[in-house]
Amino acid sequence: MSLHDDATRTLTEWSAPADGGQDELRHGYLAHLRAHEDGMWKACSEGHITASALVVDPSAGRVLLTLHRKLHMWLQMGGHCEPEDATLAGAALREAQEESGIEELTLLPGGPLRLDRHLTPCTWHLDVQYAAIAPEGAQEKVSEESLELRWYGYDDVAAVADESVVRLVEHARALFGDGRR
Repeated sequence: MSLHDDATRTLTEWSAPADGGQDELRHGYLAHLRAHEDGMWKACSEGHITASALVVDPSAGRVLLTLHRKLHMWLQMGGHCEPEDATLAGAALREAQEESGIEELTLLPGGPLRLDRHLTPCTWHLDVQYAAIAPEGAQEKVSEESLELRWYGYDDVAAVADESVVRLVEHARALFGDGRR
């Protein structure tokens, strides 16, 4: 199965949350994949599927964000799919591990949490957003793609990040609760 096929399967089987136009986005992503055999890759000028993962420390009620080197924004870990990625979930986990420096991350089972379509300097990103669980006491390490990494309590994210990240954190918080805070 190709990564394109896996993304199509993942999005077809995903039960979108009832809020925020998620099912409409899901159908738009599927239409994009039907129209573009190269729709997974950065080379697709019409936009491409990307994979990201919000790194969560549920025991402490916090998330790890990256200050993105090119965009100068606090974001979840994520980015472009690579030819070696076998699955969309695997791409999200790889990106989270590379950008956080935490190898022991595990994806929350059950598929994506949310979808977010946004314009970047290169083109449209059709982002499929997962959650990755950090082990207690995990030590992050800044990668070349980041200016900085920082843990934020759930309530602190809105002060530094855009609405897409805030919505993603709200979904994670609903699943994990508030931790010890």
